[in-house]
Amino acid sequence: MINSVVKVFLSFFLTFSVGIFITPFVTNYLYKNKMWKKKARNEALGGGETPIFNQLHKEKETGTPRMGGIIIWASTLLTILILSLLSDLFPSVATQKLNFLSQNQTWLPLFALVAASLVGLADDLLQVWGGGGYVAGGLALSKRVVFVLIMGFIGAYWFYFKLGMTAIAVPFAGPIELGILFIPFFMLVMLAIFSGGVIDGIDGLAGGIMAVMFSAYGVIAFFQNQIDLATFCAAIVGGTLAFLWFNVPPARFYMSETGMLGLTVTLSIIAFLTDSVAVLPIIAFPLIATSASVVIQYLSKKYRGKKVFLVAPLHHHFEAIGWPAAKVTMRYWILSIIFAVVGMIVSILGITLTI
Repeated sequence: MINSVVKVFLSFFLTFSVGIFITPFVTNYLYKNKMWKKKARNEALGGGETPIFNQLHKEKETGTPRMGGIIIWASTLLTILILSLLSDLFPSVATQKLNFLSQNQTWLPLFALVAASLVGLADDLLQVWGGGGYVAGGLALSKRVVFVLIMGFIGAYWFYFKLGMTAIAVPFAGPIELGILFIPFFMLVMLAIFSGGVIDGIDGLAGGIMAVMFSAYGVIAFFQNQIDLATFCAAIVGGTLAFLWFNVPPARFYMSETGMLGLTVTLSIIAFLTDSVAVLPIIAFPLIATSASVVIQYLSKKYRGKKVFLVAPLHHHFEAIGWPAAKVTMRYWILSIIFAVVGMIVSILGITLTI
């Protein structure tokens, strides 16, 4: 047990250190090459102009670099490679123990993290080079949705055919058999969590929330004796906190799609790997609420001809009614911690009582 705890916290500390180390190099590149939007967002998802959003964020959008999410996935990947190489070049009980790259626990989420982050990076590059509009700049939303669905299908295929998973565990109730429907269910869950990526819109907001969520799933994985997966979650938290160190107001850079796409896709996979997807809506409640606010706003404007919120997503609504950005961020962090704790309790206690 002590060795496992050391493994988890060492990976966290190492990834945080790597993230802090590489940040000056990333920052220098981003500012030297002016890797920010040349024009602020001017079109909402459902069409129409965005005057309130422009009033709140126009200057920041065109003066702060994107692609800060590189810090998160690059530091995580480098940490995994360093520990894996150490175990290969200097084989011993200690180096073997510290290596958390394993086929049954971390290969799939690592592949998802890197692949999705690279697609997000492509979107960010197009945002910088191709314009600033919500629709015009970057990969079209439809293309990103297709990519997420493809990633979801690959993950579902692995779980269904390789791991034989056809049911989801529901705390206090036991498993619910889905059969072949497990595949579309997996894909829809991943798409739902991805849609919450629009929460990346205020300095420090997304980074703090994602760190809390991965911490929660790290604890769940640890209690299930999935130590490599728990260590992987700890590494992501370390990289996220390194990013957050430079993203708190005033942000040195934004996480943007190369961070959020990779993190949301990976979070979904980890929820299934720990067989605790039933509590994902609780732990990821800030993402779900944010995504829901966009859908509600869009449907209300289309069918009622008026808005529910001053501006969507929800965190920008709170800004619009006068909350300082720091207050919005801190309160979201607090709520995220509360929901994460509730989710962990329900998952660990609920599954334990049904065994």
